[in-house]
Amino acid sequence: MRFLNDMGPTTDLTYNDVFMVPARSDVTSRFDVDLATPDGVGTTIPIAVANMTAVSGRRMAETIARRGGVACIPQDIPVEVVARAVRQVKDAHPVYETPISVTPDTTVGEALALIPKRTHGAVLVVTDGKPLGVMTERDGTGVDRFAQVHEVMTTDMLSLEAGTGAPAMFDALCRQHVDMAPVVDGDALLGVVTRTGALRSTIYTPALDADGRLLVGAAVGINGDVGGKAAELLQIGADLLVVDTAHGHQDKMLDILPLVRALRDEHASATGRHVPVVAGNVVSAQGTHDLLDAGADIVKVGVGPGAMCTTRMMTGVGRPQFSA
Repeated sequence: MRFLNDMGPTTDLTYNDVFMVPARSDVTSRFDVDLATPDGVGTTIPIAVANMTAVSGRRMAETIARRGGVACIPQDIPVEVVARAVRQVKDAHPVYETPISVTPDTTVGEALALIPKRTHGAVLVVTDGKPLGVMTERDGTGVDRFAQVHEVMTTDMLSLEAGTGAPAMFDALCRQHVDMAPVVDGDALLGVVTRTGALRSTIYTPALDADGRLLVGAAVGINGDVGGKAAELLQIGADLLVVDTAHGHQDKMLDILPLVRALRDEHASATGRHVPVVAGNVVSAQGTHDLLDAGADIVKVGVGPGAMCTTRMMTGVGRPQFSA
């Protein structure tokens, strides 16, 4: 990166302070641009979801990995919960969305409460892994909330066979004038596909591990039994190990990183699986150099840039993100 006319800024800058100046290029289409990151994570777009409790979780991890990015499960979640989340992400299909499934005797009220948890606006009625019908919010309008979903569900629904290409799925949904359909392998439910999801699947490449499963990271702090937790996160299958604290340029972080890196290297020798170590957060060149020298593969940059973060406002500590 260089500044126009080689005029360096005299003050720190935020993203709102700058523009990118177009230059001569031989790229004719945005689809010809390779956004895959060379950092060993495996993402196909340079987007990582912050390891914040209000931001990152299992559903976010699934969704962003299907589009090529990666999410990190926060450090303040119990390890057994993290293990369950990682397992669910790994079990999720890399293309088909995970539906909300209910049994035929679920009440309409319960089903309506679940529908907003997905953007496709419906729940699937399933017995023994086989889809029997679908219930939308419209199906439950004006119906006794204690009625059961099998009384109002639509049974004449479009089902798509696994292996059908995304363009063919999109065309089938359009022909039937429906927004969502279950994807099945014989009678077994694999997931659901929407028009938007099918379209996006033709544009984005999922971020997958060596076994073709969605990527997901997990975070560990610098207090407590850091080595024990890091070893557990490696064992449960996290693809990214984030050593995280608000002020990453401190002695305790620099003492912890060699331990975490040694555990990662030991795990790699035993399993052949390379897990990048991320550390942060810092806002200076010296902080970045120190974390890299201590064992980090990737450095998280920024103190207080998040929309929900109040660090800068409450403490006056931080740095404009573009300059950081």
